[in-house]
Order: sequence, then C-alpha cells, then structure tokens
Amino acid sequence: MLVVGIAGGTGSGKTTVVNRIVSLLPKGEVVVIPQDSYYLDSSHLPIEERQEINFDHPASIEFELLVEHVRKLKEGHTIEQPIYSYLTCTRAKETFPIAPRHVIIIEGILVLTNPDLRDLMDVKVFVDADPDDRLSRVILRDIVERGRSVNKVLERYEKTVKPMYLQFIEPTKRYADIIVPQGGNNLVAINILASLIEKTLRSHGV
Repeated sequence: MLVVGIAGGTGSGKTTVVNRIVSLLPKGEVVVIPQDSYYLDSSHLPIEERQEINFDHPASIEFELLVEHVRKLKEGHTIEQPIYSYLTCTRAKETFPIAPRHVIIIEGILVLTNPDLRDLMDVKVFVDADPDDRLSRVILRDIVERGRSVNKVLERYEKTVKPMYLQFIEPTKRYADIIVPQGGNNLVAINILASLIEKTLRSHGV
C-alpha cells in the first residue's frame, strides 16, 4: 500500500491535482481521504458561532481519528469515514465506509502539519499557487458551494485564511517530497506523480 499526502493552501488546486492523478491510475486502486471529513463537530455551538469557526487552524481537525483511520486502512481494515457539512458545520450521524486500496491519497490544507500523519505517508506533495489565483478560486467556491457573500469571503480571507496559510500551511512545504507549482494546471508534475505511483503499484504486482 502506498500512502500519498497532498497539501497546499485553500484554492491552490489540490482537488484538481487529486482528480487528475486518480484518472491516470488503474480504476478501483485508489481511495481518497479528504481532511475536510474530519473537521470537529460543532453541533453544540449556536449557528452564529459556527459561522466564525477557523477552518484553517490545525485545532479544527480531529487528527487523532484521521491518523487512526489511516493506520487501520494500512492494516487492511475498512473504516467508517465521517460526513461533514460546511453549511451546518456539523457531522452527520451517518458515516461512509472506506475499504483499503493499494493507494491512499490523504488530501487537505493541513495534512502535512501533523507529525503522526506525516509518518504514515510514503510520498508528501505540496500544491503551490499564486495568492491571487487562490483568492479568486476561494471567492468562487465559497459563494457557490457555501452560500457566502463576497464581502464575507474577503473578510474571512484577511482574518483567517491568509494568516493561517502563512503560519501553518506554507511552512509545511519543507516536508514535501514533491512541490507542484501552478496547481492543477501543471500537467507535467501531475503526470510525473501519477507515473511514480503507477511504478510503485507495478512493483507490488498490481
């Protein structure tokens, strides 16, 4: 089993990179574990307080559960992945079963900040992108997917997204084995990464 961690700032193109890698690999051999599924449940907080949650701080993630789940997958066990809603900032009562695969991709802005999680990764990737490009993607995504106004998105960017990126996310570049500039537009880097994973799979007889 090969465990790949893919990190980078909000709006850097991580999901595009992951999707393109998955499309280049043998079908059914890859499972993606999104960090976003492991945000702490906030159902005990009033809705006004939930809207002020700092999703870009490592303390917002239940890393212990994420690490436990990756370890279980590596041991060959199926896990019950949480289902998290950004709209309500809560976890659903239901979970999503994830079976082990030959390749596990752990994707999220903060996945390289946790030492225990990093230790479980065979390949660590940082997706880099220009700050202006990241901001424009964040604005589009948060308006369409999370129902936020432009003013609210910009306020959140200045208040939490930008400072948290500089404090916690950008410094994790030093842990990366591969840095992918230009995010999902860098087809050369994506193809190299997919080839590396494919080569590993072939060496294990997959």
